[in-house]
Amino acid sequence: MKRLRDMDPNQRTVVMTVGVVLLMGSLAWAAVPFYNWFCKVTGFGGTTAVAEAGSDTILERTIKVRFDGNVERGMPWKFKPVVREMELRIGETGLAYFEAYNPTDKRITGSASYNVFPYSAGGYFNKIACFCFTEQTLEPGERVQMPVSFYVDPDIVNDEDAKYVKHITLSYTFHTVEIEDVPEQGAATTKQETAGTQANLSPQPVKTLN
Repeated sequence: MKRLRDMDPNQRTVVMTVGVVLLMGSLAWAAVPFYNWFCKVTGFGGTTAVAEAGSDTILERTIKVRFDGNVERGMPWKFKPVVREMELRIGETGLAYFEAYNPTDKRITGSASYNVFPYSAGGYFNKIACFCFTEQTLEPGERVQMPVSFYVDPDIVNDEDAKYVKHITLSYTFHTVEIEDVPEQGAATTKQETAGTQANLSPQPVKTLN
C-alpha cells in the first residue's frame, strides 16, 4: 500500500477527504448519546426531566403551563390539547389531556416528540407519566384522550436563569411510525377511550368535538 506522501496529488486529496468523513462520522456517532444525556440532565433545548413520583415540596408561588399540540407534515391525525392552559403551584402535580383522532381508514402508529419553552425551564419540568413515553396506535376512526402528569420542580426558584419564569409552554409533535391497512369491517368501528400510560391515571370520557 502506498504511503500518503508517495501518492500523486489527486490520490492524496481523495484519501484525505475519505479520512475526514470517516473521522467526523465517528465523532458524530459518539456525540449523539452524549448530547441526549446532556439534554436530559440540563434541560438544554427544552428537554424535560422524568420523575417516578410527585414533589414532596409545594410552594405558594404559582406558574402557568400552556399546552400545544401539532403533527408533522403528512401525518393524518388530528391532535390538540384538551385544555390550553392551567395554573398550578410550583411543586404541585398537574394532569393534562391531549386529544388525538385518526380520521382515516388505516391503523396508524405515532410517536410524540416534545420540548418545553423557555429552554431554561426544561430541566425543572418533571413528567411522572406521559403518552409520549411509548408509541401510540389509533384504529380507523378512533379518538382518544391521552394524559400527561407533571410538576415544576421547586428548585426552579433558585436558578438565576429560570427563577423569573412565569409561563411554561409544553409542546408535542406527533410523527408517523407506521400506517397499516385493516380489514374492511374494522374500519367501520369508532372507538372512544382514553389511552393508557405507565401511571394509573383515571380514564376521562371522550367528547366528540366539532
